[in-house]
Amino acid sequence: MKKSTFRKAILIAVVAMISPVFMVAQEVEQTPFDTLATSVSKVQSDLNLLKKIKVTGYIQAQYQIADSAGISSVAGGSFPANVDNRFSVRRGRVKFTYDNTLTSSVIQIDVTEKGVAIKDAYIKITEPWSKSLSLTAGVFDRPFGYEISYSSSMRESPERARMTQTLFPGERDLGAKITFQPPKTSKWNFFKAEAGLFNGSTGLTSDFDSKKDFIGNIGINRTTKSEKINYGFRASYYNGGWRQSTSKVYTMAADSLGLNAFLLDYDTANYGAITKREYIGFDGQVNVDWAAGLTSFRAEYIQGLQPSISSTSVSPVALITNDAFNRNFQGMYFYFLQNIASTKFQFVFKYDIYDPNTDVKGDEIGKGVKNYDDLKFSKTNKNDIKYTTTGLGLVYRYDTNIKVTAYYDMVKNETSKNLKGYSQDLSDNVFTLRLQYKF
Repeated sequence: MKKSTFRKAILIAVVAMISPVFMVAQEVEQTPFDTLATSVSKVQSDLNLLKKIKVTGYIQAQYQIADSAGISSVAGGSFPANVDNRFSVRRGRVKFTYDNTLTSSVIQIDVTEKGVAIKDAYIKITEPWSKSLSLTAGVFDRPFGYEISYSSSMRESPERARMTQTLFPGERDLGAKITFQPPKTSKWNFFKAEAGLFNGSTGLTSDFDSKKDFIGNIGINRTTKSEKINYGFRASYYNGGWRQSTSKVYTMAADSLGLNAFLLDYDTANYGAITKREYIGFDGQVNVDWAAGLTSFRAEYIQGLQPSISSTSVSPVALITNDAFNRNFQGMYFYFLQNIASTKFQFVFKYDIYDPNTDVKGDEIGKGVKNYDDLKFSKTNKNDIKYTTTGLGLVYRYDTNIKVTAYYDMVKNETSKNLKGYSQDLSDNVFTLRLQYKF
């Protein structure tokens, strides 16, 4: 019994000693397969992640010639003193999008000779039930009208209209909006409505007062059964303002001789009050695909009350410390676009108008004022002049990446014998030759 027990003990000990060897050997045999499976799983996971990330962008290199050196211009910014022609990188955009079906995030930067700037930085969340309602928050295009959100890489003219650049400098703002649009699978997909609150400055600057601006729009976009005609219409509304830093506010009224000029409202209650900023706009587009090529008509009209300062009617991008000047304005643009048959060429005609002050015109601008009683007036100036611009262009799309644009802006300003330098039309036309690469 003792020998038998001893032998069993030795056998158990031997088995215990060699078991780890077999286990290690078994692990050695399984490791390559396990490693391969792990690697494949990791690669698949990485591929799924990469599918959600999209990198796009475009570069616009251009050469411009102006009629005169140092002109004020909205064709890519004013020309420096003593400069009547220039090379520039108008836009150098890189956009990163992470799309996770019901949620997404976007970051877009702009790289030019002027530096690096953030253009977009926002997140979007869509509810999972009807997939019709979404929330967007961050820095993004203001949801007003058509031209603001129409990408500069797609736009046929080099720049947006003067009214768009004046009312919405930088196009973007920091805020949040709610969008209602049924998914593409729905028969109601053609309907879209947006509403949001914004700082009221631009997306590139921090807020400078407590006032938040409301922007909303509602519209439709439809295509006929033949898919030969597409059309869309929209109405937009803007209601906001900014904090006044003085007790003086100027509003248009008639002086003792019946001339419209800026009437002073001096009241301590004006200090810290919010001056009203209100716009209403309408836009429409029609595209017809026929034998001569794709023909497009596009128009937008905006009118309202624009609070700014005496020296400009541009919406503020920083805290205003000057007296407030309120102006009634109106502006519009019209496009006629014609693809030339089946070629790669497209003809562009654009006409835009911006009248920063609809209460005065012509020789009334800059004319001396006559006070009466206790009413004090201030005369209008060059910033109340209306501008009309006719643009003619030819676009050549070499392929899906490269586009060449030749475009000539013919700018005509309102004249007044009472304004020095504005008794005749300024010499401020601009020719632009642009090469764009989109990826």
